[in-house]
Amino acid sequence: MSRPKRIFLPNRYYHVVCRGNRRDPLFRNVTDFEAMLYILHQLHEKYPFEITSYCFMTNHFHLQICSKEASLSKLMSLVNKRYANYYNTKYRITGHVFEKRFYDKLIEDKEGMLEVSRYIHLNPVAAKMVKQPEHYPWSSFHYYLNPHVVPLRFVQLNRILDYYEGTDREKRGKYCRSVLNKLEHL
Repeated sequence: MSRPKRIFLPNRYYHVVCRGNRRDPLFRNVTDFEAMLYILHQLHEKYPFEITSYCFMTNHFHLQICSKEASLSKLMSLVNKRYANYYNTKYRITGHVFEKRFYDKLIEDKEGMLEVSRYIHLNPVAAKMVKQPEHYPWSSFHYYLNPHVVPLRFVQLNRILDYYEGTDREKRGKYCRSVLNKLEHL
């Protein structure tokens, strides 16, 4: 039985999750995390996309992503293929790096955008890797928290911050407080 074809809507945000094969680690050290960011940077040059939130965990990663032109399937195929090539070469292994097709879910509205972003940023806290989201270095939360940190070119904070009223500093504060308020319910 064949898999159903994915429906892609350009310029709409999706929550995407990719998991390591057999839940094995995708990221073993700092260089692996940096390689994923580099791959995203390279692909952004050729296939425009925006990410509002991301988190690279040990054995999976989350993206809140919007592709402008290329289908999400094509974009994620390129991301995962390049990362798998990097990973297999570096660790001198063969075979599948990723468990299966990536998970994706269309984000319907403002509440969905905010909920997915908070979920992504709280993932390392829920996994008990850190006590606060700002302590995890491989997520986009630090861009929201610190206005002096310049985000990567493909990270578009305003897609989330524009849901709030006020100055940039006030919007950042409101968003970060909303994340921390969710932390109390974990």
